[in-house]
Amino acid sequence: MLVVISPAKRLDWDARDVDMTAPDFAEDAMRLAKTARNLTLDDLQNLMDISPDLALLNRDRFRDFSDTPEAGALRPAAFAFAGDTYQGLEAGSLDPDELAFAQDHLRILSGLYGMLRPLDGILPYRLEMGSRLKTRRGANLYDYWGDRIAQALNAQGAALGTDVLVNCASQEYFGAVDPKALKLRVITPVFMEDKPKGPKIVSFFAKRARGAMARFIVTRRITDPAALADFDLGGYVYRPDLSAADKPVFIRPAEAAGAAA
Repeated sequence: MLVVISPAKRLDWDARDVDMTAPDFAEDAMRLAKTARNLTLDDLQNLMDISPDLALLNRDRFRDFSDTPEAGALRPAAFAFAGDTYQGLEAGSLDPDELAFAQDHLRILSGLYGMLRPLDGILPYRLEMGSRLKTRRGANLYDYWGDRIAQALNAQGAALGTDVLVNCASQEYFGAVDPKALKLRVITPVFMEDKPKGPKIVSFFAKRARGAMARFIVTRRITDPAALADFDLGGYVYRPDLSAADKPVFIRPAEAAGAAA
């Protein structure tokens, strides 16, 4: 079983004592960084809808992006991202065996790097998959990546002997996985909060739950989709009455959500 998650805008650049691997699409990342470094500050601000200060920061990041980075410049992807999903994943608490399993079974979708393994070394960046960065391949990053992310997932699924992909990524990022090219069965968990007017998806909690589901798969070494129904991290409970075959629904009682917040 494979599981995919989204990256995060917020980064944690603390040094980590782990052996890093090289991203499969490192040359593409360099090519995109070179494209982005040619943009003006106003262009970057408009492209990513960010403040002038963030545009300056990311201009400098693209300017300094290198395929031969200085010693100590890289960070392992699963540790470097620090958003809500990664609070649920808690990569820093995974033991070496769990990290090794994650390296084979967990993938992080990325606008700049295409697809990353947890221990792939990355440079600091911000480039959302939905960015309309024009390249020779098209008007945006979806055009740029085409079917290559889907093909890479197919290859990894074949290497593991699995035909199942658990989608814990956002719509923005999973939109880069070409459904026509993907040969894997996709299971997309849905995480909801119990509200007075009925169950509701709350983005903040859902992001964290998607990371927790990835952690659950890694730490339990799950290979059977039926075992996903046992997910209970954060107080979520599987609701078969609301679920479909490839869209299991998990709901958290209000008191559990309040405790987690």
